[in-house]
Amino acid sequence: MVSDMIKPISYYVNRNILLIYPFAYWYNRRNWLRGDMDMISTKGRYGLRVMIDLAQNDDGNYIPLKDIAERQEISKKYLEIIVKQMVEGGLIKGLSGKGGGYKLVKKPEKYTVGEILTLMEGTICSVACLADKNYNCPRRKKCDTLPMWKEFDGIVHDYLYSKKLSDLL
Repeated sequence: MVSDMIKPISYYVNRNILLIYPFAYWYNRRNWLRGDMDMISTKGRYGLRVMIDLAQNDDGNYIPLKDIAERQEISKKYLEIIVKQMVEGGLIKGLSGKGGGYKLVKKPEKYTVGEILTLMEGTICSVACLADKNYNCPRRKKCDTLPMWKEFDGIVHDYLYSKKLSDLL
């Protein structure tokens, strides 16, 4: 029964669960238009897994992407796209050639889950009118639900930015 599945948002937030569907989903226009309502895409989830893997296996040396892909059971080709974005965003650094790979640029306790997901996902918002400042919703001034979505997004933002990468190790 659907009503058995519906619980208050605090139930999910208090249990460290990032899935709050059916109440909301992270705004991602491409996925939203396709009807794919995952809250965090594979890009965000895999990016977080890469960061955890780099932290767990940090011995001071660069970690080959092949090793990360094998441990995480993720396609190396897909990880190449993800780590490129992470290098460009300043989360990790890479080295080519023999002895090359990737490593964190900071200690795990200096990263927040929010900064990692924001880099990988872009703006993390529940509704289009909050995700895109240029989105011109004709109901914005009279929308009765907008304050609720703003509060919800604030709760999620505060939660994600309060969690450190080191909390996940």
